[in-house]
Amino acid sequence: MRNWITLAEATRQLGVQAQTIYAYASRGNIAVMQDPSDPRKSLYRADDVAALCRKKQVGRKRSALAVGTIFGSEPCIYTSITTFARGRPYYRGRDSIKLSEYATLEDVGALLWNADSAVSFDASELEHFTADIGRQRAFTSLAALAASGHSTVGRTDAALHAEAGQLVAFLADAFGAQASSPTQPIHKRLAKGWHQSEIDAELIRGALVLVADHEITSSAFAARITASTGASLASCLLTGLATLSGPYHGDASGRVRAVFEDVQRLGADHVVSHHLRSAIAIPGFGHHIYPDGDPRAEALLQRVNPPAELAAFVEKVVTLTGLKPNIDVVLAMLAAQLKLPRDAAFGIFCIARSVGLLAHCIEQLRVGKVIRPRGRYTGPTLEDAGAKFGSDDEHTDSTLDVEKNRVFKTVSS
Repeated sequence: MRNWITLAEATRQLGVQAQTIYAYASRGNIAVMQDPSDPRKSLYRADDVAALCRKKQVGRKRSALAVGTIFGSEPCIYTSITTFARGRPYYRGRDSIKLSEYATLEDVGALLWNADSAVSFDASELEHFTADIGRQRAFTSLAALAASGHSTVGRTDAALHAEAGQLVAFLADAFGAQASSPTQPIHKRLAKGWHQSEIDAELIRGALVLVADHEITSSAFAARITASTGASLASCLLTGLATLSGPYHGDASGRVRAVFEDVQRLGADHVVSHHLRSAIAIPGFGHHIYPDGDPRAEALLQRVNPPAELAAFVEKVVTLTGLKPNIDVVLAMLAAQLKLPRDAAFGIFCIARSVGLLAHCIEQLRVGKVIRPRGRYTGPTLEDAGAKFGSDDEHTDSTLDVEKNRVFKTVSS
């Protein structure tokens, strides 16, 4: 009778009460037989109980993994766009740090979008809806495009690449880029609009390449969710950039800029001492993905020549905290060195990362499934299914039916 176990053993293995075992048996999940030694008792098939135990354990693991993936402890989306290896990011297997030495954002766009030919960043046919150059112009104009954009469903990669190229150029124009011709690279357009030299244009080019993508960031995840619904590319990009605009993501350089302004006003010693005495973390130092230092920051730092006081500040922070500057610090240093517009560091990040976000959107479209996470309910105890909403005087039966239908539709959607 080793293939059959008692009720006590079944409840112990599954960690449930006897009533649950009875329910499993009634549904046919566990085979049951009369105990030959005691007709008043039953025995349960050991293999069936073991199978339920395995199923239960898998459910627990998946549940725990699902909770963890939301907060970045494990990868949860398959992607062939970007990964991390040897302490640095790789774009479709290509070393992004090496690419930053010579590639343009257009080259990276063709790579990340997996295009068969060169991509064009030409937004000459698109109209901006506000004259103000900068973030407001970028988001306002992009929102207008999103409101009238076409669904991505049923469109070829070539058509999507053409529209994606327009959107990248559109953002560059919003942040002040000026083109001598539609084929001029984005970094040269930005340099012209920001009144920079050819040498400085090379610094901008390298920065654009370094921040074009960074795997499944919160903004990439947001953009992919929107893409999975079949929304327009403009809508997908707007979703991603809205997420990117947070101070703990793409606009982290804005927090660094505010500290730099304090340094220039009060001096490096005062600012560092104030933060350390107050136990306030200095923004822009350290990175959870790069415990040994952000390679993007290291690559760009070799090319910039920031104001001496800012360089001294960074050196002092590294000495006292042991934390190295990340890309947000170096972007802010680049903007300070070139005396770029106040929002330029965010603009560089926004323009470059739009290439990566659009790559994630296009990749997600080929999955063909809507991303729909499940919630783990932690609210009040559910009311009895038979309970009415309020008193009989307040709700008729027909009103109750309407309300129940409304709740059901809300939950289902």
